[in-house]
Amino acid sequence: MKRIKLDAIDSTNSFLKELARNSALENFTTVTTNHQKKGRGQQASSWVSEKGKNLTFSTFVSFLSLELKRQRYLNFAISLAVLETLNNFNVSNLRIKWPNDILVGDHKIAGILIENSIYNSQIQSSIIGIGLNVNQETFASFHRKATSLKICMQKEFDLELVLQSILESLVRAIALLNEGSFDLLEQQYLHYLYKKNVPTTFKNSKNILFMGMIQGVSSEGKLQILLENSTVKEFGIKEVSFA
Repeated sequence: MKRIKLDAIDSTNSFLKELARNSALENFTTVTTNHQKKGRGQQASSWVSEKGKNLTFSTFVSFLSLELKRQRYLNFAISLAVLETLNNFNVSNLRIKWPNDILVGDHKIAGILIENSIYNSQIQSSIIGIGLNVNQETFASFHRKATSLKICMQKEFDLELVLQSILESLVRAIALLNEGSFDLLEQQYLHYLYKKNVPTTFKNSKNILFMGMIQGVSSEGKLQILLENSTVKEFGIKEVSFA
Protein backbone atom coordinates (compact mmCIF):
# COMPACT_ATOMS: atom_id res chain seq x y z
CA MET A 1 0.00 0.00 0.00
CA LYS A 2 1.79 3.13 -1.23
CA ARG A 3 1.63 6.23 0.97
CA ILE A 4 2.33 9.83 -0.02
CA LYS A 5 2.67 12.27 2.89
CA LEU A 6 2.29 15.99 2.32
CA ASP A 7 2.58 18.78 4.88
CA ALA A 8 -0.06 21.03 3.33
CA ILE A 9 -2.18 20.98 0.16
CA ASP A 10 -5.43 22.43 -1.11
CA SER A 11 -7.19 19.06 -1.55
CA THR A 12 -5.92 15.49 -1.31
CA ASN A 13 -8.67 14.37 -3.71
CA SER A 14 -7.60 16.88 -6.34
CA PHE A 15 -3.93 15.95 -5.91
CA LEU A 16 -4.63 12.23 -6.25
CA LYS A 17 -6.94 12.75 -9.25
CA GLU A 18 -4.16 14.59 -11.06
CA LEU A 19 -1.67 11.88 -10.12
CA ALA A 20 -3.99 9.15 -11.44
CA ARG A 21 -4.47 11.10 -14.66
CA ASN A 22 -0.74 11.18 -15.34
CA SER A 23 0.52 7.82 -14.03
CA ALA A 24 -0.50 4.26 -13.25
CA LEU A 25 -1.25 4.05 -9.53
CA GLU A 26 -0.93 1.06 -7.24
CA ASN A 27 -4.25 0.05 -5.74
CA PHE A 28 -4.93 1.76 -2.40
CA THR A 29 -2.33 4.46 -3.00
CA THR A 30 -3.08 6.99 -0.25
CA VAL A 31 -2.28 10.70 0.04
CA THR A 32 -2.30 12.23 3.51
CA THR A 33 -1.73 15.80 4.67
CA ASN A 34 -1.30 17.61 7.97
CA HIS A 35 -3.23 20.58 6.63
CA GLN A 36 -5.85 20.56 3.89
CA LYS A 37 -6.51 24.17 2.95
CA LYS A 38 -9.46 23.66 0.61
CA GLY A 39 -11.00 20.36 1.63
CA ARG A 40 -14.11 19.41 -0.33
CA GLY A 41 -17.29 17.61 0.65
CA GLN A 42 -20.44 16.58 -1.20
CA GLN A 43 -21.84 19.01 -3.80
CA ALA A 44 -19.04 21.60 -3.40
CA SER A 45 -19.44 21.90 0.37
CA SER A 46 -16.23 22.40 2.37
CA TRP A 47 -14.46 20.30 4.99
CA VAL A 48 -12.64 22.34 7.63
CA SER A 49 -10.02 20.64 9.81
CA GLU A 50 -7.60 21.96 12.43
CA LYS A 51 -3.99 21.49 11.32
CA GLY A 52 -2.28 18.39 12.72
CA LYS A 53 -5.29 17.30 14.76
CA ASN A 54 -7.29 15.15 12.37
CA LEU A 55 -7.11 12.80 9.42
CA THR A 56 -7.59 14.23 5.93
CA PHE A 57 -6.62 11.79 3.20
CA SER A 58 -7.58 10.29 -0.13
CA THR A 59 -7.18 6.75 -1.42
CA PHE A 60 -7.13 5.45 -4.99
CA VAL A 61 -9.11 2.25 -5.54
CA SER A 62 -9.53 0.26 -8.76
CA PHE A 63 -12.21 -2.37 -9.27
CA LEU A 64 -12.40 -5.78 -10.90
CA SER A 65 -15.83 -5.16 -12.38
CA LEU A 66 -18.22 -2.66 -10.81
CA GLU A 67 -21.21 -1.59 -12.90
CA LEU A 68 -22.26 2.04 -12.66
CA LYS A 69 -25.78 0.94 -11.72
CA ARG A 70 -24.29 -0.53 -8.51
CA GLN A 71 -22.67 2.75 -7.48
CA ARG A 72 -24.72 2.97 -4.27
CA TYR A 73 -23.00 -0.18 -2.97
CA LEU A 74 -19.65 1.58 -3.26
CA ASN A 75 -21.04 4.32 -1.06
CA PHE A 76 -22.34 1.72 1.38
CA ALA A 77 -18.96 -0.03 1.53
CA ILE A 78 -16.90 3.11 2.18
CA SER A 79 -19.31 4.40 4.82
CA LEU A 80 -19.22 1.05 6.61
CA ALA A 81 -15.42 0.92 6.48
CA VAL A 82 -15.13 4.21 8.39
CA LEU A 83 -17.84 3.13 10.79
CA GLU A 84 -16.09 -0.21 11.40
CA THR A 85 -12.93 1.63 12.44
CA LEU A 86 -14.84 3.77 14.92
CA ASN A 87 -16.48 0.64 16.28
CA ASN A 88 -13.02 -0.85 16.74
CA PHE A 89 -12.13 2.14 18.93
CA ASN A 90 -15.28 1.51 21.00
CA VAL A 91 -17.17 4.60 19.86
CA SER A 92 -20.87 4.08 20.59
CA ASN A 93 -24.13 5.42 19.11
CA LEU A 94 -22.76 5.44 15.55
CA ARG A 95 -25.00 6.33 12.61
CA ILE A 96 -24.66 6.99 8.89
CA LYS A 97 -26.42 10.14 7.74
CA TRP A 98 -27.34 9.68 4.09
CA PRO A 99 -25.43 9.52 1.89
CA ASN A 100 -22.17 9.09 3.82
CA ASP A 101 -21.67 11.38 6.81
CA ILE A 102 -20.68 9.43 9.90
CA LEU A 103 -22.37 10.60 13.10
CA VAL A 104 -22.03 9.95 16.80
CA GLY A 105 -25.57 10.54 17.98
CA ASP A 106 -26.47 13.77 16.18
CA HIS A 107 -22.89 15.01 15.85
CA LYS A 108 -20.74 14.63 12.72
CA ILE A 109 -17.38 12.93 13.19
CA ALA A 110 -16.46 12.05 9.59
CA GLY A 111 -17.24 12.99 6.00
CA ILE A 112 -16.61 11.13 2.74
CA LEU A 113 -16.23 12.31 -0.85
CA ILE A 114 -16.14 9.67 -3.63
CA GLU A 115 -15.16 10.67 -7.17
CA ASN A 116 -15.38 7.98 -9.84
CA SER A 117 -13.68 7.31 -13.16
CA ILE A 118 -16.27 5.73 -15.47
CA TYR A 119 -15.94 3.96 -18.83
CA ASN A 120 -18.61 1.98 -20.72
CA SER A 121 -21.01 1.98 -17.75
CA GLN A 122 -18.29 0.56 -15.48
CA ILE A 123 -16.67 2.29 -12.50
CA GLN A 124 -13.02 1.66 -13.26
CA SER A 125 -11.58 3.44 -10.24
CA SER A 126 -12.44 5.85 -7.46
CA ILE A 127 -10.73 8.56 -5.47
CA ILE A 128 -12.06 8.22 -1.93
CA GLY A 129 -11.57 11.28 0.24
CA ILE A 130 -12.11 10.90 3.98
CA GLY A 131 -12.03 13.51 6.71
CA LEU A 132 -12.16 12.20 10.29
CA ASN A 133 -12.14 14.39 13.38
CA VAL A 134 -9.63 12.74 15.71
CA ASN A 135 -7.99 15.03 18.29
CA GLN A 136 -9.75 18.34 17.63
CA GLU A 137 -11.70 19.59 20.65
CA THR A 138 -13.25 22.89 19.57
CA PHE A 139 -15.14 23.64 16.38
CA ALA A 140 -16.32 26.84 14.68
CA SER A 141 -19.87 27.94 15.44
CA PHE A 142 -21.10 26.83 12.01
CA HIS A 143 -19.80 23.32 12.81
CA ARG A 144 -21.34 23.26 16.29
CA LYS A 145 -22.79 19.78 15.70
CA ALA A 146 -19.35 18.24 15.19
CA THR A 147 -17.44 15.88 17.44
CA SER A 148 -14.17 13.92 17.44
CA LEU A 149 -12.65 10.70 18.72
CA LYS A 150 -11.00 12.61 21.56
CA ILE A 151 -14.27 14.23 22.63
CA CYS A 152 -16.08 10.88 22.51
CA MET A 153 -13.45 8.81 24.27
CA GLN A 154 -11.73 11.46 26.44
CA LYS A 155 -8.23 10.56 25.30
CA GLU A 156 -5.68 11.42 22.60
CA PHE A 157 -5.36 9.15 19.57
CA ASP A 158 -2.35 8.29 17.41
CA LEU A 159 -3.27 9.53 13.93
CA GLU A 160 -1.12 6.92 12.22
CA LEU A 161 -2.83 4.04 14.05
CA VAL A 162 -6.29 5.39 13.24
CA LEU A 163 -5.34 5.83 9.58
CA GLN A 164 -3.97 2.29 9.35
CA SER A 165 -7.18 0.93 10.86
CA ILE A 166 -9.31 2.79 8.29
CA LEU A 167 -7.17 1.58 5.38
CA GLU A 168 -7.45 -2.02 6.57
CA SER A 169 -11.23 -1.61 6.83
CA LEU A 170 -11.30 -0.13 3.32
CA VAL A 171 -9.49 -3.16 1.91
CA ARG A 172 -12.05 -5.48 3.53
CA ALA A 173 -14.98 -3.36 2.33
CA ILE A 174 -13.72 -3.26 -1.26
CA ALA A 175 -13.22 -7.04 -1.13
CA LEU A 176 -16.92 -7.44 -0.25
CA LEU A 177 -17.77 -5.17 -3.18
CA ASN A 178 -15.60 -7.16 -5.60
CA GLU A 179 -17.15 -10.41 -4.31
CA GLY A 180 -20.63 -9.07 -5.08
CA SER A 181 -21.82 -9.09 -1.44
CA PHE A 182 -24.33 -6.36 -2.25
CA ASP A 183 -27.15 -7.59 -0.02
CA LEU A 184 -24.84 -7.76 3.00
CA LEU A 185 -23.54 -4.23 2.39
CA GLU A 186 -27.07 -2.87 2.02
CA GLN A 187 -28.30 -4.66 5.13
CA GLN A 188 -25.47 -3.28 7.25
CA TYR A 189 -25.79 0.23 5.81
CA LEU A 190 -29.54 0.39 6.47
CA HIS A 191 -28.98 -0.90 10.01
CA TYR A 192 -26.96 2.23 10.76
CA LEU A 193 -28.96 4.69 8.62
CA TYR A 194 -29.72 7.83 10.65
CA LYS A 195 -33.42 8.46 11.41
CA LYS A 196 -34.59 5.36 9.53
CA ASN A 197 -38.25 4.65 10.39
CA VAL A 198 -38.33 7.66 12.75
CA PRO A 199 -40.96 10.39 12.13
CA THR A 200 -38.87 13.41 11.13
CA THR A 201 -39.32 16.95 9.84
CA PHE A 202 -37.53 17.55 6.54
CA LYS A 203 -36.93 20.57 4.32
CA ASN A 204 -36.90 20.38 0.53
CA SER A 205 -34.85 22.44 -1.92
CA LYS A 206 -37.55 25.16 -1.86
CA ASN A 207 -37.29 25.40 1.96
CA ILE A 208 -40.73 23.83 2.38
CA LEU A 209 -41.10 21.74 5.55
CA PHE A 210 -42.73 18.34 5.48
CA MET A 211 -43.01 15.27 7.70
CA GLY A 212 -41.84 11.82 6.72
CA MET A 213 -39.90 8.68 7.62
CA ILE A 214 -36.74 7.46 5.91
CA GLN A 215 -37.32 4.01 4.39
CA GLY A 216 -34.08 3.28 2.57
CA VAL A 217 -32.01 4.08 -0.51
CA SER A 218 -33.22 3.53 -4.09
CA SER A 219 -31.33 1.67 -6.82
CA GLU A 220 -30.22 5.12 -8.09
CA GLY A 221 -28.82 5.99 -4.66
CA LYS A 222 -31.62 8.41 -3.77
CA LEU A 223 -33.10 8.71 -0.27
CA GLN A 224 -36.55 7.15 0.01
CA ILE A 225 -38.93 8.95 2.37
CA LEU A 226 -42.42 7.76 3.32
CA LEU A 227 -44.71 10.81 3.29
CA GLU A 228 -47.83 11.49 5.36
CA ASN A 229 -50.04 10.54 2.39
CA SER A 230 -48.46 7.03 2.49
CA THR A 231 -46.48 7.51 -0.74
CA VAL A 232 -42.72 7.09 -0.96
CA LYS A 233 -40.80 9.91 -2.62
CA GLU A 234 -37.14 9.78 -3.67
CA PHE A 235 -34.70 12.65 -3.15
CA GLY A 236 -31.23 13.28 -4.54
CA ILE A 237 -28.34 15.00 -2.76
CA LYS A 238 -29.19 18.61 -1.83
CA GLU A 239 -32.87 18.03 -2.64
CA VAL A 240 -33.72 17.36 0.98
CA SER A 241 -32.28 18.07 4.43
CA PHE A 242 -33.23 17.68 8.05
CA ALA A 243 -35.17 20.69 9.33
